[in-house]
Amino acid sequence: MIRLVVFAVLLAACAGNGSYVPGTKIPYSSANKSVLQQCEEYRLAVERGDADALMLMAHKQYWEDSGTPSGSDDYGYDGLRAVLTTRLQKASDIRYSVRYMAVHQTCTSNDLKPGCRAAVDVLIDASFTVTSAMGTPKRPDKRDQNQLVLEWDGRRWLFLSGM
Repeated sequence: MIRLVVFAVLLAACAGNGSYVPGTKIPYSSANKSVLQQCEEYRLAVERGDADALMLMAHKQYWEDSGTPSGSDDYGYDGLRAVLTTRLQKASDIRYSVRYMAVHQTCTSNDLKPGCRAAVDVLIDASFTVTSAMGTPKRPDKRDQNQLVLEWDGRRWLFLSGM
């Protein structure tokens, strides 16, 4: 009888694991899964230092406010290209780890249509190698929280901010 109870408890615990997007604590839906897959493509492109791939993931209306009160460091789609090409050219051995904390969507997985948006809360842990002004390699560690905002264009998710 005890074995049967233990088996039932284990079975119930295992059944609950399928209710999350694998590797996260984000509730499973096809929309959540698809937006997190796009975020993973973004993460991998960052690790490769692939500015062209990242630009293909950006929405033409991309806007970054840099999280500061001053508007002097804000930029749009063209500014994103400049930031990506200058920063990624200087970095090597990029490690970019992302932990997905939450997804907030404006559409349901059964109602994914152009214009649907998703905000993905993430924790970032990154390191990379850059050459200092003295010519010596430095490897800073960066940890931050961020929100990636994406929009469904009817075929794929495009980043509106947060890259």
